[in-house]
Amino acid sequence: MTSDRDTDTLMIRTALPAEVDAIADLHLRARSTYYPDGLPPSDFDWRAAWLASVERPDGHVLCAVEDGRIVAIASFRTAEGDPVDTVTLFQFHVDPDRWRSGLGTALHRACVEQWRADARRTAVLDVHVDNERAQAFYVRQGWVADPDDGGHHLGMRLDLGRE
Repeated sequence: MTSDRDTDTLMIRTALPAEVDAIADLHLRARSTYYPDGLPPSDFDWRAAWLASVERPDGHVLCAVEDGRIVAIASFRTAEGDPVDTVTLFQFHVDPDRWRSGLGTALHRACVEQWRADARRTAVLDVHVDNERAQAFYVRQGWVADPDDGGHHLGMRLDLGRE
């Protein structure tokens, strides 16, 4: 896939374990944008979490690579207790410097293609209630909000019926 600049080439592929530092950095930068007071203090090891996701045999991490640099990431799998035809999108981040460039739409399209190839019928996710930008993105992609439970996250659902 070619981006809007002639010299840039966008490739969407499975992430590699050697890329977890870049993935964790992108995650941190993107995630920090939707906390009004900055990221809450945490000793959670996101690098280890991303490595586990990349190496997980029942999961999948896709990355969008542009000019040799990871610019967007998505992590998904069938969550424990979910029906086998349902996939959960756990993480979806685009480099904040590349928002509104089409990267998110391209990565989302690749996710949907993978989910359909894997015979999934429904996708679900939770998005932070303060992340209105992401909520609007998901709505543009066809996701609908599940009833609000009053927590810190809004559940959303996407019907993967064949087009």
